[in-house]
Amino acid sequence: MPNDQEKELVERVLNGDSEAFSLLVEPYRRPLLGLAYRITRNTEDAKEVAQETFLRAFKYLRNFDADKSFKNWIYQILVHAARNFRNKQARLEILTMSEPLREMATAAGENPEDRRQEKELRSRLMDCLDVLSPREREVFLLRDIEELNIRESAVVLKCSTVSVRVHLSAARKKIKKRILDKYPSLLERKNEL
Repeated sequence: MPNDQEKELVERVLNGDSEAFSLLVEPYRRPLLGLAYRITRNTEDAKEVAQETFLRAFKYLRNFDADKSFKNWIYQILVHAARNFRNKQARLEILTMSEPLREMATAAGENPEDRRQEKELRSRLMDCLDVLSPREREVFLLRDIEELNIRESAVVLKCSTVSVRVHLSAARKKIKKRILDKYPSLLERKNEL
């Protein structure tokens, strides 16, 4: 559902007020960077994808339908920017297997043991995401991490709601199997909470 404040900011940008663009995208900066990180699994790549997303959003803002959700539109741009980035990386054969930086978000609390446990948990969760196909990963991240609903996820990915449901179901099954096979302690930890 379109937001009146976002509509106003879009109009201001289209009328030449480039500072209004910062206000328009500010609520989405962290969530988009987080999603870009989860897709690319690398902090620098995530920053590049997020930056490309904002550049494209600014460049193509005239094409935005103000009667639709700006959030869905900008998420859609990010998913496409991430795909293009992945394809570019593959074409250039930049397949360095550097360890993904798993500390993008700061650990809650000052206790070193808490930070270590959180880092370990993130590492295991990222490993679980590695078993997914690119489409399953996108669907899972949009639906279960970013909490977009099925319809919003379908709009962002430009596919049917049935496709989202199918890929989400497959993703959840693969992640559950990976957890059961490799990290059963995660399930015990969940039951303790």
